[in-house]
Amino acid sequence: MLENVMPTHTASVQPNGTKSHRSLDYDIIIKNAPDPVFVSDLEGKILSANDAVYELLGFRTDEVLEQSLSRFISAEETREFTAALREVIERGATRNARLNPRSVSGEVIPTTLNASALRDTDGKVIGAIGILRDMRELDKARAYADSLIKNAPDPVFVSDLEGKILSANDAVYELLGFRTDEVLEQSLSRFISPEETREFTAALSEVIERGVIRNTRLNPRSASGEVIPTTLNASALRDTDGKVIGAIGILRDMRELDKALAYSDSLIKNAPDPVFVSDLEGKILQANDAVYELLGFRPDEVLEQSLSRFISAEETREFLAALREVIERGVTRNARLNPRSASGEVIPTTLNASALRDAEGRVIGAIGILRDMRAYEKVLRDLQESKLELQEKILDLEKFEEVVVGRELKMIALEKEVENLKRELDKLNQGRGR
Repeated sequence: MLENVMPTHTASVQPNGTKSHRSLDYDIIIKNAPDPVFVSDLEGKILSANDAVYELLGFRTDEVLEQSLSRFISAEETREFTAALREVIERGATRNARLNPRSVSGEVIPTTLNASALRDTDGKVIGAIGILRDMRELDKARAYADSLIKNAPDPVFVSDLEGKILSANDAVYELLGFRTDEVLEQSLSRFISPEETREFTAALSEVIERGVIRNTRLNPRSASGEVIPTTLNASALRDTDGKVIGAIGILRDMRELDKALAYSDSLIKNAPDPVFVSDLEGKILQANDAVYELLGFRPDEVLEQSLSRFISAEETREFLAALREVIERGVTRNARLNPRSASGEVIPTTLNASALRDAEGRVIGAIGILRDMRAYEKVLRDLQESKLELQEKILDLEKFEEVVVGRELKMIALEKEVENLKRELDKLNQGRGR
């Protein structure tokens, strides 16, 4: 823009009315500036203008030069422009004054005016060099942004860098129960605690540095006195030069989610099986009493520790693989873990894990349920031992049966032999009798 290419010193005119070499440089700069630039005297009469002015307004050169700016703007804006000229005389410049000149077609064109002093060779201010910025596209963008904010389902507000609320949508008033005049132009510190005000100020600093901040906790107090848990996501509000001038904040009402979390915490705490919560690196964030009872460790020896402290390196790799499955499929079943207890005992368990998700549905960890397999494996061992004992008894029975059957077969054979002998004896006896 022209502000970035114009020299910092002001233009000058010779006492005899002739232009100095410096002002000739200005004519070249003004003529070739991409923005509409004009020069006026202290009464607002236009002395010079570049092609961008004629393109913006659609007038011919002779319809602009030597004309008062009041021809193109309203009476009220003429007074504002005169006030801007006084500021130029006093301070040497004025910034972002609003002007809405009417074009040759009758269109009112929203612009901002940045003006600097035009001085003679004695340094006396004799006029102003004005730079106009066409705000039509920016105003459309702002209107669109305002529409997005107004119709957003979540509470959205705009604040300056001191935390003063400049704009808010209906969802904000519905959340807090205040009227518009009780929110706008108020500091956010009116609704949150001093500690959270400091946190919000720190969050604004992060917005300035990084352009965005995520999931800052705020607990504003409503009109009824209820403290409402929320999370704040904020992005930078920038001016036309890209400088951060405030923040657009989106609040998320966490009451239902906090209730759900409290309910899930209660379920975890009171679950009969050992249940723990870990992040995606395997660090244990939460555990119920059954975990401490299973392993024999104190809470401070378990929480914030990596699961790798309690299982082998190989099983750590298997657990991380199970976590990947949780991320991809939302659940994993019957993974084997053998944690070592405080007494050194290796405890056989199975792990069933499901995804732990944040408020946006993204997987941030796992809820793991362990099942102590010692009793089950003891039953299996007992069954195996019983099976072996039964097999031995079967073998003994088979041996006994083999002996018994062998004896019976021998008796049958003897009986048959006795019968044969009897028959032979009978035949001999019959032969003698004849």
